[in-house]
Amino acid sequence: MRTAVLGMGLLGSEIALRLKRQGREVLCWNRGQKGAEAARRRGLMLVDRPELAITGSDVTFLLLSDAEAIRDTLFVGTEADQLHGRLIVQMGTISPRESRDIGAHLATLGAEYLEAPVLGSLPEAREGNLILMAGGDPDLFEQCMPVFKDLSRDPQRIGDLGQGAAMKLAMNQLIAGLTATFSLSLALVRQENIDVEQFMGLLRTSTLYAKTFDKKLDKYLSHDYRSANFTLKHLHKDVSLFRRVAQENGLDTRLTSAIESACIQAEELGCEALDYSALYEAICNPSTD
Repeated sequence: MRTAVLGMGLLGSEIALRLKRQGREVLCWNRGQKGAEAARRRGLMLVDRPELAITGSDVTFLLLSDAEAIRDTLFVGTEADQLHGRLIVQMGTISPRESRDIGAHLATLGAEYLEAPVLGSLPEAREGNLILMAGGDPDLFEQCMPVFKDLSRDPQRIGDLGQGAAMKLAMNQLIAGLTATFSLSLALVRQENIDVEQFMGLLRTSTLYAKTFDKKLDKYLSHDYRSANFTLKHLHKDVSLFRRVAQENGLDTRLTSAIESACIQAEELGCEALDYSALYEAICNPSTD
């Protein structure tokens, strides 16, 4: 199955490289020239226009930043006949409604659409150990299973179109929530001059523990958030998206709004392009406005 990957961000380029290592023919495209050149230097085959990747492949994976980027890529400047008969798989984080709308628009153009967002970072992408959560037609899911298994040990179909997108948002909300609440606890421990390793030792033996706490601990302690696998600006985007979707579903979003506010504060501190764990800086340096 020839594969196209549109979007050469951190995760998109790593997924493309994984597919190439698995022996697949991969065509890539990126909106920005800088990202395209970086991907080309890593040995990926880049084309100048997205339609060249789409028409040259059996399946196209979208690793674009948001729904607006998807619509601009697929529906602006791309002829309808270039999408007719094509299979498009959306792998980023967008809302259920956005995913269903994109699927409906593609259907009018004669294209097939499946959502398959993934959870995991660059190491999981390299190892083919992403968590893949598909939504849409079960036959399309089975059709994509061989390439999905290159990326995930246990690809799962969550349900209908939109449900995979909702599952991904639910997962990313947990990333934000765990980061914010652990940051607050760690900040109190350090303010009270309690030994951090004693705190962590107790935490590791409890049911409260999550691996992400140790994974990011050195960043919190050193205040060094470079070498980001997932940036703060992308966490902020997903938190805002979750809040809007939760509001549409009648859920209480006060906690989400507080985390969103902390993301804004961290960005004002210059952490926008750093690792998302830089949210800790907002917890340690709350706004006095």
